[in-house]
Amino acid sequence: MNSAAKNQPVSLSVRGDDFHRWRSRKDLLAKKIIGLGGFVVIAAVLLILFYLLYVVAPLFLPAKMSQKSIGSQPGWGAGSTAFLSIEEQQQIGLRVSRSGTAEFFTLDGLQPVSALELSAGGQVVAAVAEDQGSSLLAVAFEDGQVSVLQHSYKTDFSEGIELRKILPLLEFPYGADRRELMPGGGVTGLALSDGDTELVLVATGNEGRVQVEWNTKQENFLSGEINLERSIKTMNVDFDISGVAISDNHRWLYLGDEEGRVHFISIAGMEEVHSIQVADTRISSMSMLLGGISVLVGDAAGNITQLFPVRNQSNEYRLAAVRGFEAQQAAVVRIIPEQRRKGFISVDASGNLAVYHSTANRLVLTEQLSGGLPDALALAPRAAGLLLLNADGRADFMDIDNEHPEVSFSSLWSKVWYENYAQPEYVWQSSASSNEFEPKFSLTPLAFGTFKAALYAMLFALPLALAGAAYTAYFMSPALRRMVKPTIEIMAALPTVILGFLAGLWFAPFLEENLAGVFMLMLLVPLGLLLFAWFWTGADWRIKRYVKEGWEPLLLLPVLVLLGALSLTMAGPFQDLFFSGDLRSWLSREAGISYDQRNAMVVGAAMGFAVIPTIFSIAEDAVYGVPRSLSNGSLALGATPWQTMVRVILPTASPGMFSAVMIGLGRAVGETMIVLMATGNTPIMDWNLFEGMRTLAANIAVEMPESAVNGSHYRILFLAALVLFMFTFIVNTVAELIRQHLREKYSSL
Repeated sequence: MNSAAKNQPVSLSVRGDDFHRWRSRKDLLAKKIIGLGGFVVIAAVLLILFYLLYVVAPLFLPAKMSQKSIGSQPGWGAGSTAFLSIEEQQQIGLRVSRSGTAEFFTLDGLQPVSALELSAGGQVVAAVAEDQGSSLLAVAFEDGQVSVLQHSYKTDFSEGIELRKILPLLEFPYGADRRELMPGGGVTGLALSDGDTELVLVATGNEGRVQVEWNTKQENFLSGEINLERSIKTMNVDFDISGVAISDNHRWLYLGDEEGRVHFISIAGMEEVHSIQVADTRISSMSMLLGGISVLVGDAAGNITQLFPVRNQSNEYRLAAVRGFEAQQAAVVRIIPEQRRKGFISVDASGNLAVYHSTANRLVLTEQLSGGLPDALALAPRAAGLLLLNADGRADFMDIDNEHPEVSFSSLWSKVWYENYAQPEYVWQSSASSNEFEPKFSLTPLAFGTFKAALYAMLFALPLALAGAAYTAYFMSPALRRMVKPTIEIMAALPTVILGFLAGLWFAPFLEENLAGVFMLMLLVPLGLLLFAWFWTGADWRIKRYVKEGWEPLLLLPVLVLLGALSLTMAGPFQDLFFSGDLRSWLSREAGISYDQRNAMVVGAAMGFAVIPTIFSIAEDAVYGVPRSLSNGSLALGATPWQTMVRVILPTASPGMFSAVMIGLGRAVGETMIVLMATGNTPIMDWNLFEGMRTLAANIAVEMPESAVNGSHYRILFLAALVLFMFTFIVNTVAELIRQHLREKYSSL
């Protein structure tokens, strides 16, 4: 019976059609959900890219300008206007006529508002305002006398916001009496500069005459009235003066001549320091750029050059031609600096208008004026409008859309020669307390800092992570591996803000106090471990029989503790013997290496600690996933375990290990909080291990809250984010191509 029972066929349960249909539906649903998830991820990444492009694109849009006629005044014909300006709201203008009348008018129809006679029959020969965009104005008459006046505007809301009125006011802040600046008359050029403690007027005349009126301000502490203590400085030059300008610090006087030279003169001693040949033709126009440091010089050939004083190696100032701008079509007649940016507008003799930006060294916009060369023109304080008075008395107004002139490839990525710098440099300095500040938007030091931080982090993390992954997956005991791998992976859950906090407030001071000990640690630990391994392998110790294969790493723990204690103990004698008792001081004194407490070494260790779990986990899975048949076959053919690891396991696992390295690199490049808290956040370009840096990500985190929405600073920060995005995209794409190549290459193993 038993034999009969054994010979009976075994009944198998057969799945019905309904089960297979239901399973196919679940497979299809899972496929759809997974596909939808992948599509959502790709769509999210593309949306981020498109939003970044949307914010960044206006930086590179061309400027625009539109011209319209706003009225006509027959009496404002050719040669009748000495000075013209408009107020910030672009509703009221001020005109000083050659006959000596200062009159306010509306820009809508040129209707008169008020007027004031400045002279009794004397003709106005020159009228200038401060190049800083203040409301102070100097008017010179044909008899050599000068009036200093101030125009201001108040807004009246008494009839409501929509019916607000702008009320112009003309005052004499330093007295209504005229000042005799050029005895005997003959003023050909005029310059004005007003400061907190001084008022300086400069007039040039025929036969090389130069008169400087230096006024020291003294305020009455009871009445608040300002009195001027006047002194006159004179000099005669042996050239025909064609242009004059004065620096904002009242130290330097600039004179242009008919031979294309600019003369650099010290006002204190009224002596020429030196002259510089700027052009081969006559200097036709001069003006101080915003800030009063740089002088803009236009010549009869249409060229414009920017110059400013530079201190040389002998600690002496010399005038340097910093940059030249794209030439215009004819002689430069007028240069008008912007009042809130380092830009300016120029007009040539053929009626061609050009808009420039000095720092970006670019011609932003050019336009041929329909009315030809204007008789007078005025730029609005925000540089959004330009008022033109033509020779026939007709007035035009030009709307200017020029939001981001300071952005160019050279200003973002090349060296730029900034004011008060001895040479061109890469600088990021986005804000200051005044409009005169020259923004420095070079992304190069930020990109450099990003690569520097990532490099030192990877140098710290890669050897530990990859070597640890290979040993854990191949040599370590499975029971020990089940404890070690989760322990390392859970390190990835540590918030980076905690790591940055510990790095900045604990590790950085510790490293500063124990710098020699840390270097001794790097030297003694590898040597000590190798020495211990050699003894362990060669010695016949009884304890070896109690240590199971794959549990040897536990023996290294006390060895590491002893080596660490020995390194810190020997640091003192080591410094006394080789570095005069202080390694930090020796680095600065003998090697010329500066030391900053929060430096690249701190960042490398902290950020490397954050990157290790990611690289280790992926690389360990890649090594552990290599089929055992490959290693067993290698061992069966006589290869040692180490040869098997190097020749078989690692090449097979290389695609996964390479992916681990690239993911770790992406993590290091995009890290924010650690570099924000563990570096000095100084945007410098120095590979010095003991200097800090500023990264693109940290810069965005620091400056985004204080940037004006849709301003140049705001959009450049988004450009930095786009650079990070594109770098990550390119690196990941290249990494995937290399991974696929490695996978195909070693797939035959």
